Amino acid sequence: MMASLHNALFQLALPEIILVVTALLVLSLDLLVLGKRSLRVRAGIATTLASAGCVIAIVRIVTAAHTANVLDGMLIANPLTQLVQVALLVMAILTLCIAVDSTFTEHVGEFMLIVLLATAGMMFLVASRDVLVIFVALELVSLSLYILTGFDKRSPRSAESALKYFLFGGMSAGFLLYGFSLLYGFSNSTNLARIAQSVQGAPLNPLLVIAMVTTVIGFAFKVAAAPLHFWAPDAYEGAPLPSAAFIASSSKVASFFIFYQVMTLGFAGVEGTAWPHSTAGWVPMLALVAVISMVLGNVAALAQSSVRRLLAYSAIGHAGYMLLAIVSHSGQSLSALIYYVITYGITTLGAFAVVGVVQESTGGDKLDDFSGLSRRSPVLAASLFIFMLSLAGIPPLAGFFGKFYLFLSVLGSAPRPLGLIWLVALALAMSAVSLYYYLQVLKRVYVAAPVEDDGKMEVPWLRQFVIVLLAAATVLFGAAPHLLLKWILLAAGQ
Repeated sequence: MMASLHNALFQLALPEIILVVTALLVLSLDLLVLGKRSLRVRAGIATTLASAGCVIAIVRIVTAAHTANVLDGMLIANPLTQLVQVALLVMAILTLCIAVDSTFTEHVGEFMLIVLLATAGMMFLVASRDVLVIFVALELVSLSLYILTGFDKRSPRSAESALKYFLFGGMSAGFLLYGFSLLYGFSNSTNLARIAQSVQGAPLNPLLVIAMVTTVIGFAFKVAAAPLHFWAPDAYEGAPLPSAAFIASSSKVASFFIFYQVMTLGFAGVEGTAWPHSTAGWVPMLALVAVISMVLGNVAALAQSSVRRLLAYSAIGHAGYMLLAIVSHSGQSLSALIYYVITYGITTLGAFAVVGVVQESTGGDKLDDFSGLSRRSPVLAASLFIFMLSLAGIPPLAGFFGKFYLFLSVLGSAPRPLGLIWLVALALAMSAVSLYYYLQVLKRVYVAAPVEDDGKMEVPWLRQFVIVLLAAATVLFGAAPHLLLKWILLAAGQ
C-alpha cells in the first residue's frame, strides 16, 4: 500500500522533478564546466538545456494519465491543471529565450536555476487542493521571484525593488497563513472541499470573516490587486527585464488559477452577493477589490512616463478585470479566466521583450525613448503595436476576445436583473481609459521623430524571433480564438 502511494506520488510529481533535476544540471554545468567560456556561450548552452528540460516536462504531462488524486488532494492531476502547467512551461521557455542575450548578470546558471524552481513551484501550486501545499508552493514561488527581482547586483534600483517586494510579500504571507490556520481550525482539515463542508453550514461569524479577509489580502498581493499593489510598479521597473517579464506573465497565470480554486472551493456556500442587493460573503469583498484595481490601475497609468511602470499599472487594471471572473464564479467564468490570463501572459511577455530591446539601445524605458521606433526597427514597432492594442482590447487581437468572453461570462452568471452589469460597465469604461495611455506609447513609436538618429536598431535574432512569435500568437488567438479555447473548454469539461 505504502509503495503504491509512493509510486503514485512520484508519477504525479515527475514533471516538477524533471524541472528541479534540470535546474541542478544547468547550475553544475555552468559552474564546473563552462566557467571560462564567454557569457554568450554560457547563456546559450544553459538556455538550451533548461528549455529541453521544460520540453521533457511538457511531454510527460501530455502523455500522463489525465486524472489522479494523491493524499486527499495534496497533489492532483486533471486535464485543466495539466493545461495550465503546460502554459507555465511554455512561458518559462519564452522567458529563458528572452534572457539569453541579456548582460545584467554573469551568474547565468543561478538565474536559470531560480527561473526553473519558480516554475516548478507554480506547477505544484496549480496541482494542489490542500491549503498546506498551496502555501508552501506559493512561498517557493515568492522567494524565487524576490531573488529574480534583485538579481541585477549592479543596479541599486533592482535591490530596492526586491527589498520592497520582499517586505510586502512577507506581510502578505503572514495574512495568508493566518487565514489558512483559521480555516484549519474550522474544519480540522487542510483539504479545500472538506473546509467548504465545515464553513458552509456555519453562521458567518467573526472568525470566518477574518479568515476570508486575510485570505483575500494574501492573494490580492500575489496578483497585484489594489490596494495591495505597492510592490508592482517598483518591481516591474527595477527588476532585470527577463525577471519583470516572468513576474508579469507566469506568476499571474498560476496565482489567478489557484485564487479562483481557493475562493470557489474552499469558501463555497459563503459567497454572498454584490451590489445592489449585497449580502455578506467574499463576493462583495472581491467586487470592491476589483473596482479599486480597475480604477486605480488605469487612472494611475495615465501619469506614467516610464513604459515599465505603465505596464505595471496596466497589470493592476487587468487584475481587476480578471477578478470579475472569480466574483461571478461560474463554470464559464473559469474558462474565460484561463483564456484571459494565458493570452495576457503571452502579450505581456512580448511587450516586455520589446521594451528590453529599446532599453538596451537607448539606455532607458521612458516614453521618449520609443520615439521613432518604427523607423529604427519596423518589426519591433509592428509587434509593439499588436501587443499594446491587444492589451487595450482592440479586435481582432487576443485581448479583445479575452475581455469579450470574460465580460460575457460575468453577465451570464448574474442572479438578479442588475446583477453584475455595473461591474462590466465600469470595466468597459476603464478599458476606454486604458486605450489612451497605450496610444501614447504608439504615438511615440509611429509619429514622433527619434531624439537621435542612430540608424537601424540591432536586435538579437533569437529575441526578435520570440517577439514575432508572440505577436503572431496574439493575432492568431484573437482572430481564431477557438484554437486555444477548445482545449480549455475540453479540459474544463464544457
